[in-house]
Amino acid sequence: MRHKFTTLTNRQKLLAGGMCFCLLAVALYFYMGLGKDTGQQVRRSIPEVRVMEVERRDMLRHIVLSGQTVANASINLAPKYSGRITAVNVDLGDQVEEGQVLMVQDLGDLDISIAQNTAAAGAAWADAREASASYHANIISKKNAYDLAKGKYERQQYLFSIGAISQDTLDSAEKEYTASKAAYEILANQVSDGAAAAIESKELTAAKQDYATEALKKQRDDMVLRAPRSGVITYRNAEVGALAAANSKVFTLVDNSHINIDCNIAENDAAVLQPGMVVSVAIDALGRNFSGRIVFVSPAMGEDSKSYQVRLVLDEMDDAIKAGLFAHTAVDILQRPQTIFVPQEAVVTRNGETYVFVLGKEDKVEQRLVKIGLMNDDSEEIIEGLNEGETVILSNQDKLQNGMKVKVAEL
Repeated sequence: MRHKFTTLTNRQKLLAGGMCFCLLAVALYFYMGLGKDTGQQVRRSIPEVRVMEVERRDMLRHIVLSGQTVANASINLAPKYSGRITAVNVDLGDQVEEGQVLMVQDLGDLDISIAQNTAAAGAAWADAREASASYHANIISKKNAYDLAKGKYERQQYLFSIGAISQDTLDSAEKEYTASKAAYEILANQVSDGAAAAIESKELTAAKQDYATEALKKQRDDMVLRAPRSGVITYRNAEVGALAAANSKVFTLVDNSHINIDCNIAENDAAVLQPGMVVSVAIDALGRNFSGRIVFVSPAMGEDSKSYQVRLVLDEMDDAIKAGLFAHTAVDILQRPQTIFVPQEAVVTRNGETYVFVLGKEDKVEQRLVKIGLMNDDSEEIIEGLNEGETVILSNQDKLQNGMKVKVAEL
């Protein structure tokens, strides 16, 4: 039996070859794609981590202090009494010294009143002195009369005892003695009580005049406004001829002899800062650093701010420093010398346990329990579970498991 063979045309051959080529290309595409995805998955399964080597160092607490520059004093000055301004001796920016006259109000009426009261006080004291002189002259006279009457009475008693005089003569001497004694004792009792009423009244009148005069002089002094301390005039609202109202601000005096920086800090920081600590204060607006020191740490928390106030003072004054500039500094407090500590990001807490990941041989990680000691804003002390020279992992801990291989990131 003879088989019949079909002869393929060239067109059919080309179609068949094209189909085979397409099938081969599709198979190769999927093979290469799957292989690539598998390689990527393998690479993605190895986490990349940052690491650091553990070493013993001094553990420091870094405390940042920031605030505004504050003048040593800023004082608003106002007259105590209302009055017309007759002289203004300073202008904005003037440097003044303690006690320097800044402004004078009209003193004419006060000067007249002071002169009148001074004269009245002088007259009152003269009247009191005259009354006192008269009183003392009178008491001396009464004392002399008493002494004479007493002596006479004693002699008459002797004469009567020897029969030289009559009873009537003795009685007359006795009456004279009794009367002079009574007159003297009345005046003497007035002296022992303090002073004669008439003199005391006149002296009180004179003293009142003195007090009134002193009050007027004090008022006059208050109407001459003086600088309470040295400083610079930073505000002025006073012109000659204007009426200055009592207790209305006319000047502001700023004492820049010392510049302070007031800062607010948390209670943990306040517990370790001490007056006398030396700092380097940066003032950004000037682009410079200034030496200073801590002079005050508040012993109590502020009721409004819920923080503690710290005051710094600059060691030297610079005219470029103005009140209100932003300033900042930092203080490093030794917490523990030569101890092991790691950044906070190295420490992981899961299910109530604290641990770190340690990089071991062949870049495999070990999940290790640790015990924490001191802490600060950046670091935590490891007092158990980690040794000097070991390498801890700082990132991607959420992707790590004990014994997993990792890739160390290049710095």
